[in-house]
Amino acid sequence: MGILPVFDERASMELLLWRHAEAEDGEDDLKRRLTSRGEKQARTMAAWILAHQPKDLRVIVSPSVRTQQTAEALKLPFVTNRKIGPDACVSELIAASGWPTAQGSVLIVGHQPGLGRMASLLLAGHEAEWSIKKGALWWLSNRVRRGEAQTVLRAVIPVEMLD
Repeated sequence: MGILPVFDERASMELLLWRHAEAEDGEDDLKRRLTSRGEKQARTMAAWILAHQPKDLRVIVSPSVRTQQTAEALKLPFVTNRKIGPDACVSELIAASGWPTAQGSVLIVGHQPGLGRMASLLLAGHEAEWSIKKGALWWLSNRVRRGEAQTVLRAVIPVEMLD
């Protein structure tokens, strides 16, 4: 007979997935900048995040210019993680976030299709081509209830709903 793990019923991790705001077209994908509309989207969502942010929020950002500009709208410190750029796979996003056992809360500012694939894996149990709109925020949490780990979708907020 094996030893059963002891779960803290109150333990949870908050994970926020924020897709970069609208960006200009360009040849060099990493250097694409936000459009004026994208800058407004970033400020709008940043204000909402600041008003509702979970405790102990760590912000992890792709190295692309458009994600850096999106994150800068928060006016919070952030860490750039080169492994979560535009071509990041779900395993790299999960590793960067520490899901599901990291302490506190993590906000990833990143890209499609990685963010959508991560959301589908965490919520549906397999990777699928889920779309997260530019500038939108998906908020997930992990909790343990009756010894079973659960992923909870707390919010999906397209930036247009905040205008």
